[in-house]
Amino acid sequence: MRTYTITKVNGKIDWERVGTLAIDNLLWTESCDIAAWAKIAYDAENLYVRLWAKETNIRAEHTSQTGMPCEDSCLEFFFAPAADDTRYMNFEFNPNGASWIGIAYGRDDAVRILTDLSIFDPKPIRTEDGWQITYRIPLSFVRLFVPQTTFASGVKIRANCYKCGDLTVLPHYLSWNRVGHETPEFHSYPYFGEMIFE
Repeated sequence: MRTYTITKVNGKIDWERVGTLAIDNLLWTESCDIAAWAKIAYDAENLYVRLWAKETNIRAEHTSQTGMPCEDSCLEFFFAPAADDTRYMNFEFNPNGASWIGIAYGRDDAVRILTDLSIFDPKPIRTEDGWQITYRIPLSFVRLFVPQTTFASGVKIRANCYKCGDLTVLPHYLSWNRVGHETPEFHSYPYFGEMIFE
C-alpha cells in the first residue's frame, strides 16, 4: 500500500511545495500514452485537490452534474474521511468541470450528491499537453455525511486517485494505488492507499 502526506497550508496555497503523487498504475489495458498526477493539501476547513493529466486526445462531452464524466477524459479522487467508517466519497471531474460526486460503501450502493458546485470552487483548465482540475472539499460538507471527520495533523485516511476515459479515443484506466480486480472497477475501498495529514 502506498502512502502520501497531505501538506498543511495556511492562506494562499503554494502548490510548488505540495508533494506530488503519480497516478501511474496502468490497469486493464496493455498500453497508454497518458500520464497523471495529484497534489493534496489541507487546512482546518478544507481539503484542496489538484489533479492533472498529460493527454493528447481529450474527450469532454458532458457538461453537468447529471452526466457521466468517467466516459470522458476524467480525473478522480476517492477518500474515506474517517478511520472507523469504510464509506468513501468520490469526486470525479472532466475538463468541462462536469462532475459525479457521491458517497458509498461500494459501487452497488453509491449515492450521487447533487449540490451547488460553487462550494467546491472547481477550476478546470486546458494546458499545453493536457488538462488540470483544482477544487476544494469543505469539511462542513463532508461532515453532513460523516460527522466524525476532522482535518488535523496526524489524522490518517484511506484514499485513491484515478485517471480514466471509458469512451475516449484510447480507453484507459490509471490509479495511484493498484486495484486488484480483473475488470475496470475503481469503487474498491480495500485497494485504497493511506494518506496522512502533515
